Amino acid sequence: MASTTPPVLSLRALNRATLARQLLLRRTRMPAKDAVRHLVGLQAQNTKPPYHALAARLDGFRPEELSGLMERREVARVVTLRSTLHTHTADDVLALGPFTRPVGDRGVRQFRKRLAGVDVDVLTALVRELVEERPRTPKEIREVLLERWPDADPLALTVTARCSLPLVQVTPRGLWDRSGQVELTTTDVWFGPRRVREAPPVRPEDVVLRYLAAFGPASVKDMQTWCGLTRLRDAFERLRPRLVTFRDPRGTELFDLPDAPRPDPDTSAPPRFLPEFDNLLLSHADRSRVVPTEYRDRTWKGNQAYRTFLVDGLVAGIWALDEGRDGAATMTVQPFTPLTGAQRDALIDEAGYVLTTPGRGPFDVRIGTFAADA
Repeated sequence: MASTTPPVLSLRALNRATLARQLLLRRTRMPAKDAVRHLVGLQAQNTKPPYHALAARLDGFRPEELSGLMERREVARVVTLRSTLHTHTADDVLALGPFTRPVGDRGVRQFRKRLAGVDVDVLTALVRELVEERPRTPKEIREVLLERWPDADPLALTVTARCSLPLVQVTPRGLWDRSGQVELTTTDVWFGPRRVREAPPVRPEDVVLRYLAAFGPASVKDMQTWCGLTRLRDAFERLRPRLVTFRDPRGTELFDLPDAPRPDPDTSAPPRFLPEFDNLLLSHADRSRVVPTEYRDRTWKGNQAYRTFLVDGLVAGIWALDEGRDGAATMTVQPFTPLTGAQRDALIDEAGYVLTTPGRGPFDVRIGTFAADA
């Protein structure tokens, strides 16, 4: 039988499909826990991004809902995808931890030369003992390790400790409008050893299917960018009979779930305000479906990402939020190109929704004038 050439999906078609999977074409009434699971976690480098991410996606979302899930240990902050901090459901913490473990192992190997004389197994056992006695800050852990190995590189010790054990950031860190320093314990302590032992193993194929449901259509390299792993081609090939394939405008093969949403490219896309490091912007090798090439370098400063906003489904500028102690807030919006009157009005309406979601007091939205060097 002659093979058929997979159809080509335009960047706009890919954009609309990805926005639909990301719950960004229209808000849904999905419970926060279900949304965190569907999205396979939320970037949580800082404490507020998971809340802003859900405010952009869920109808009627209240920050207290996510905080409550964290306090009940139904979701937690852990290092997983790309060896970065994410908020995951408890089930995903236990499932994705072993899947992403090679990323952590790679991090340990990168620092191995700076750990002369350090037995990593002994270090791991010592850190486990420390954090299971009581939650410890990274500084406390590092100080104990430096007492044991005074000639070792402090950063290498810290990275090795973080990557060698499944560690959870305990509350109140990460709760809405609550302060708390980073303190760590193991998943055994936080979720209970029985639950950890009984967690079903996850196959790479299972994760591929979930990735496509949240980020597809996508290439093998896209998924590897999302999770930080390599050599996932075999998992895609085992799934090929269950998937459909496309090509992007550059000819790259894309995989997808047969029944996943692929809206008409002319579907309207409302403006959305995204937090820094939102996974929508970090989960494809080719980000041009969401980030115009000419703007890619304008969404970062050093290793810090700006908060971005979408217009017609594409990154169109950055935003900042100044929150006063009295509950008042001022959002400053900086577009990369001049906005039409309709786009300004839609952005202001969306900003109003975002700013009133947590029940804030008075707020102001200021849209800056276009500046070519912003």
